[in-house]
Amino acid sequence: MKYIIVGLGVFGSSLAEKLVAQGNEVIGVDSKMQRVNELKDKITHVVCLDVKDASAVETLPLRNTDVVIICIGEDQGANIMATAMFKNMNVKRLIGRSLNPLHENVLQAIGVNEIVRPEEETAERWAKKLTLRGMVDSFELNKNYSIVEVIVPDIFIGRSIEEVGFRKEYNILVLTIVKNVEEQSIIGKTRIVADVQDIPKPDTVLEKDDILVIYGSNKNIKQFIGKSKR
Repeated sequence: MKYIIVGLGVFGSSLAEKLVAQGNEVIGVDSKMQRVNELKDKITHVVCLDVKDASAVETLPLRNTDVVIICIGEDQGANIMATAMFKNMNVKRLIGRSLNPLHENVLQAIGVNEIVRPEEETAERWAKKLTLRGMVDSFELNKNYSIVEVIVPDIFIGRSIEEVGFRKEYNILVLTIVKNVEEQSIIGKTRIVADVQDIPKPDTVLEKDDILVIYGSNKNIKQFIGKSKR
């Protein structure tokens, strides 16, 4: 995968390094040469430019980039302007960074639905979300073990927990299953809410769009997700 990360502060630089460590190509962009120099030997490529300058942004390989992530944190105005500019350039996938609730509302108004909240989410967590297909979220217990939410793979739909053999075949545990269900408010507005199920039994049958909450080593979880997508 090819990424452009705009804003190489603490969060942006950490995310860039973790994505490169997982075998991805990352172009880091920042307006400060010091930050660019600090990362030039750590990620695929770095560029010093003003992302508020449309002509400068157009020099970036946007057509060949899978994901653009705006990580600017110290300048809310620059964050909004950069996000709007990349949105107007119709990049394949755009992820914004929220600095506060009001700022998040502005990003959503621009049309950005995927939003990073660094004060609540770690770079490690987002690196997993971006690189492990089907993964919804994760919580790192330590550097080796995690609890991960993953959409049930198509090949397991209609099969029971026992038939899949999570423990025997993959050495991971299914802690619970989350189902997205429609719920009506008192004014009749429909919304989707997460309905957490009980601890699944061996004969629990997996259904389309189920979200599995699994526990195991990062290595085994990655292998499970990889095998299930083949």
